[in-house]
Amino acid sequence: MAVSRAVALRVRNFLDNWLPPAVRDSRLLMYPLLRLVLGSSWTEYARFKAVGFALQPEEFADTYRRVAGSEAQGDTDLNEPCVEAILAAIPGGTVLEAGCGRGYLAQRLTEVADKVVASDIVLGDALPRHDRISYEEASVEALPFPDDSFDTVVCTHTLEHVQRIDLAISELRRVSRERVVIVVPRERPYKYSFNLHLHFFPHAWSWQAVAGAVPGATLRDLGDWLYVEPQ
Repeated sequence: MAVSRAVALRVRNFLDNWLPPAVRDSRLLMYPLLRLVLGSSWTEYARFKAVGFALQPEEFADTYRRVAGSEAQGDTDLNEPCVEAILAAIPGGTVLEAGCGRGYLAQRLTEVADKVVASDIVLGDALPRHDRISYEEASVEALPFPDDSFDTVVCTHTLEHVQRIDLAISELRRVSRERVVIVVPRERPYKYSFNLHLHFFPHAWSWQAVAGAVPGATLRDLGDWLYVEPQ
């Protein structure tokens, strides 16, 4: 059941901010909703937070292979304000999108970038093709690129999924020459959700706790958090 990001944000706001936590984390409420939204893959989502940090890298990737196509979002997790802000932050040059999903943003990045490399832990078969886009299957925690490989590194709706967020952020910074652009959801932590998230950022300081206080960096609330860090 695919929904737009705008609708997903409204649903998330109701579930996270208006339901009492005891109700929000209740199996009686969430199991039927997970079945409705996620179909036969719902049990993967229901158990993921309990096992996600302990999975070996190949087991972790296999989880994403098994649930491919069941996600609640449509072509992208991004809302349009975030997309426009990302494009405005990139003056050209080479761009890595780490965590490209279905390739929506990679295609949009060709509007402003000279060359786009798009990577993900699992690459789908129906990614958009463009003469300025190339794809690489890779984990954001171990990017297969030399230091300072790209003018800009973009990572959206990915860091909330990783096992080692400190390592992932370090990798994004390592391969960037000029700037890192990150989007993470402004979401409260609950046991059951319609995603495979392991990290949560309900407040600005929730993000700063993992990214640190970097001079010149900006963090904006655009429904999700948009973070731009100069290198």
